[in-house]
Amino acid sequence: MSGRVQGPVLILGAASDMARAVARGFAARGCAIQLAARDPARLEADKADLETRFGVAVSLHAVDALDVGSHAAFVASLPDLPHVAVCAIGLMGDQAENAADMTRAALILRSNFEGPASLMGALATAMEARGSGTLVGISSVAGERGRASNYVYGSAKAGFTAYLSGLRNRLAKRGVHVVTVLPGFVATKMTEGMDLPARLVAEPEEVARAIVAAVEKSRDIIHVRRIWWLIMAIIKAIPEAIFKKTSI
Repeated sequence: MSGRVQGPVLILGAASDMARAVARGFAARGCAIQLAARDPARLEADKADLETRFGVAVSLHAVDALDVGSHAAFVASLPDLPHVAVCAIGLMGDQAENAADMTRAALILRSNFEGPASLMGALATAMEARGSGTLVGISSVAGERGRASNYVYGSAKAGFTAYLSGLRNRLAKRGVHVVTVLPGFVATKMTEGMDLPARLVAEPEEVARAIVAAVEKSRDIIHVRRIWWLIMAIIKAIPEAIFKKTSI
């Protein structure tokens, strides 16, 4: 698929800062928006804002990313199968807590890999049957190499990145495109309080613009700020004997 998005657009994990910006980005293109979150009542204000500001139809939907058995029924319950589905579901947690408590680590793994992969898989099956659509998964540069500072979160994102790659390969001849988004640091509640170099931090609206452009231009993998491609290329190139002595 290439060209202007017609809609509707489904936003999974719609209560996050990034997801809200993405919803606004597609609504500005005139797309109908489907907002999905565990507690859709939290999205009433977003629904009203999108409808008033952009004059588009907006619907709210309940979805639990961790209840994988419900995902096929969730997709079937949508009033219209979306033209584009964007998965912004994720949970970082604290690495020290994740390393010490495997129950907590399992929640991070499920929230960033199992749940998102299950939802994207259910949507992929429906879009494949229709013969068209675009799936957008927001993963992370943290998944490009395991690092001591966030390896639980990073390993989950690595799995999600690989899953999206497999979906893209499977669906390439079925009329369904898959976009992998690797944002780097984004100025959201998740990074609030972190001492981060401004050059490396994107605004949610910047991520939204990059996603809309990637969908319209049928791109496969995007780094929101190109500097992240260089940073991760360097990190991935460090020999393991040296890398294990670092604490990045």
